[in-house]
Amino acid sequence: ISMNLKNSQYQAIMRQYDLRQMEHRHQQTLRYEELCNKLPAYRDLEDQIAALYADRARAAVLGQTVQLQDMLQQIQTLQHQQRILMTRAGYPSDYLALTYTCPDCHDTGFIGDEKCHCFKQAMVDLLYRQSNIHEVLERENFDTFDIRYYSDAKNRNLGISPRENMQAVLNTCHDFIDHFDEQARNLLFYGDTGVGKTFLTNCVARELLNTSHTVIYLTAFHLVDILQNNTFGNDDMDDSDENMFHYILDCDLLIIDDLGTELNNAFVTSQLFLCINERLLARKSTIISTNLSLDELQNEYSERIFSRLISNYEIMLILGDDIRIKKAISD
Repeated sequence: ISMNLKNSQYQAIMRQYDLRQMEHRHQQTLRYEELCNKLPAYRDLEDQIAALYADRARAAVLGQTVQLQDMLQQIQTLQHQQRILMTRAGYPSDYLALTYTCPDCHDTGFIGDEKCHCFKQAMVDLLYRQSNIHEVLERENFDTFDIRYYSDAKNRNLGISPRENMQAVLNTCHDFIDHFDEQARNLLFYGDTGVGKTFLTNCVARELLNTSHTVIYLTAFHLVDILQNNTFGNDDMDDSDENMFHYILDCDLLIIDDLGTELNNAFVTSQLFLCINERLLARKSTIISTNLSLDELQNEYSERIFSRLISNYEIMLILGDDIRIKKAISD
């Protein structure tokens, strides 16, 4: 599992653990004050125990081993009396024990040197929030993907049905996910509007986010906006965009949706090339979706961009009719 958290992301998670521990200690103090107010004898016993611990510390310094054992027995007797007081008053014997949100790691995030399962879940939650698509992924994922929207009638030109084609694309996507940490691969989905390209990228994104990979989803328009703001500066640029720029080049997976819808010019083309090329050099995976045909891509973008895509991306045509229209009709 890739755990490529930025330091700021790691610190954000650890702050949550600190707050959690503080809150539990605060609740423990409130329970103690409540108990002492209702049972003044409990506080008296607590004072006696504290005094005995102080005496024990002094005896230890002086090497008085007999007194140490005697005082330990007195402390245990007083603690037993405290438990009897509590249970007779209707309190559970562990009422004053420190509680934890995660009893496995005691809200530290770690078990030994290993990250606790709750830390890994916190990572997933954080990455979902920062991925820009976490709400959409609840609706669009492999569990909700319905291949029946694709016709099983063969395409005359290609000799394959949209459904067969989509099954092959799905197989590639699952293989991409299964071997994500072993191979740096890139996918390009192209096809008509509404055939499920964005839905497919969301399916992949969700699977990788669920295994704590960093995934950034951006429309081509938003990506270009961030690149322009970062280059020229913009007083209206918010912190999320500024942070997003730093993640674009080195997140585990970058998804560029709807390539071709952005306003294109020489600067935009150069920035897109920089983004695509830097990620290829860093062996970071990218998925691109576009409504443009391969000929249109070649005409719209520089030869440098097109050659990078053809040489380094698995190009997949998505066949089919507009699923949104089909869904609207069936509803």
